[in-house]
Amino acid sequence: MELAILGIFASALLVCIIFEYSVLYALLFGYCLFFSYGLIKKFKAPEILKMSLLGTKTVKNIILTFILIGMITAVWRDCGAIPFIIYYSSKIIVPSVFILVTFLLCCLMSFLTGTAFGAAATLGLIFMALSNAMGINPFFTGGAILSGIFFGDRCSPMSTSALLISELTGTDIYANIKNMMRTSLVPFAASCVLYFVMGMKVKGAEISTEMLNVFQSNFNLHLIVILPAMLIIFLSIFKVKVKIAMMLSILAASAISLAVQHTSFKELAKLLLLGFKPEDEDVALMISGGGIASMFRVMVIIFISSCYSGIFEGTGLLKGLKLRIIRLSNRFGPYACLLISSIITNMIACNQTLSIMLTHYLCGDTEKNKEQLAVNMENTVVVIAPLVPWSIASVVPLTAAGAPVQSILGAFYLFLLPLWNLRKNSYKT
Repeated sequence: MELAILGIFASALLVCIIFEYSVLYALLFGYCLFFSYGLIKKFKAPEILKMSLLGTKTVKNIILTFILIGMITAVWRDCGAIPFIIYYSSKIIVPSVFILVTFLLCCLMSFLTGTAFGAAATLGLIFMALSNAMGINPFFTGGAILSGIFFGDRCSPMSTSALLISELTGTDIYANIKNMMRTSLVPFAASCVLYFVMGMKVKGAEISTEMLNVFQSNFNLHLIVILPAMLIIFLSIFKVKVKIAMMLSILAASAISLAVQHTSFKELAKLLLLGFKPEDEDVALMISGGGIASMFRVMVIIFISSCYSGIFEGTGLLKGLKLRIIRLSNRFGPYACLLISSIITNMIACNQTLSIMLTHYLCGDTEKNKEQLAVNMENTVVVIAPLVPWSIASVVPLTAAGAPVQSILGAFYLFLLPLWNLRKNSYKT
């Protein structure tokens, strides 16, 4: 019966993906489905509601982080931080290293903002536009973008997936980041080499500066505008709490918007809520977005997904599957079992948040070391999500950047990271 319930839910998700309906419809249907399962198992409605609320406690802190991310991605645009990074970084780009630079700058942007979607909607969009103008195959550029944006989505102190795994495993996010950096050195270096070689083989024209000059005419690109981004890095080094670091960065960026970019208090309040929407059409095409409103859909998704985890645990819906996975873990090792489970959960869940929660529930008892469990999840379930073509982890950023779905095959870092760590962990089992 349990497998049939999961199969119906997976079918609902696939229908939404195929017919391009919002995944929220499938998630709401799933909640009703799992709620009904609880009733069939003789649980009373108030008990199931209590289970749902218990599940949401895991992510209550992350909801606040979503709000801060919405604010920071809007005000960084307005204060000139993002235009500054794009404008001056792009001056060093030549066609032969364009794909490598795309990967590295997307890594930087996603690390600074902690959001793959935000990085795709800013740098991703711009690099795809530049790639098209230069005549470079979008397959290569799209793969570099997808790899880069999930570099930071995995290991940024502001990443919601990193925060979620930290909460689920009861570990310190900065200790997790240290472990993530250590286990990703070889895949990152190998990806750089592959993107460099790929760039040397593709042909493209010199980059037109016309698009980039739009930033110079619409923003005061004084060095001080980079302060909010540098503040995040500085505070992270000294292990300041993520929320405090983000709040200070928002305050600094807001002050710069008011003093340097001459934004009014009314405009600032509006963009923090609704996002950065400049009047200049060229600027709007490249960097509009952000704001608390932009995170609302994601917050709803993570809230509903967290309700699932409470129902799954309370009703024992996944108990049989969990026992099978523990037995497999004893035979093949915790990491290999986690890798297989994360592939299955990502294909079923279609969104990164729910797949993280499902994988933790199924495999949380296979690894006794909490820090090892955290980094193993970061090296599997987090980076596998964007490799599933129907997952919102790949659909949203590729659509935002304007890259083809085939670009998934060019996201070398996302393939190399779990495989490299599978090789390393195989010697421990």
